[in-house]
Amino acid sequence: MNGKIGVLVKTSLVDFPGRVCASIFLKGCNLHCPYCYNISLAEGHVEDDYITLEELKNHLYRRKNVLSGITVSGGEALVNPNTKEIISYSKSLGYAVKLDTNGTLPDKLKELCRDKNTVPDYIAMDLKTSPENYKKLLPANCCSIDLESALKESIEFLSHWETEKREFRTVLVPSLVDENTVKKMGFLLPEDSRWFFAEFVNSSCLDSSYEKLVPYSSLEAEKIIQEAKKIIPGAILR
Repeated sequence: MNGKIGVLVKTSLVDFPGRVCASIFLKGCNLHCPYCYNISLAEGHVEDDYITLEELKNHLYRRKNVLSGITVSGGEALVNPNTKEIISYSKSLGYAVKLDTNGTLPDKLKELCRDKNTVPDYIAMDLKTSPENYKKLLPANCCSIDLESALKESIEFLSHWETEKREFRTVLVPSLVDENTVKKMGFLLPEDSRWFFAEFVNSSCLDSSYEKLVPYSSLEAEKIIQEAKKIIPGAILR
């Protein structure tokens, strides 16, 4: 209970659609995305502003009449050992729960969803690039793993969820996402998907070489999103 688990945003209006929520960003991740700006979370480090599980529970209890939801994010929430307890405790207080995940751990995702005490009310899955590029997102010492099958399994599982209870997200990183890759990505998703794109910010990147990448212009980004819309009509820049 005394170990530091991650960073708490006490109140957020943007992390959970339609709700005022708290957001907990848990340390630890199974990917090593070079453009990630949550470096300490991704690498599992502990910073001074991290909180304990007990402190999170206390905040949720005190704010249960003000907040209506909690977003559980990372890092990658499904690798953190506290995720199940956070979700079950939050639900016991009446909170709606949103889970952010990278989709590479379908077995853990399904396990969470099989239990009524830990099933999220809303899931946001990151689709970072086309499957063949995911090898660029693995830690340097990682053995080869079949991320394409894992992604497809998670997407297939989420395709059976109501459209309003799921979303897919992609950051427009120039070296990883372009008009050709979004075609490959789009064909992985259910046609009714809400697919949200975000602009790439080239600062404080896990791999400092990515700070030299020039983000797409508004026109370039729009061309990519229009290509995505041909496959997934619900693709938009957020």
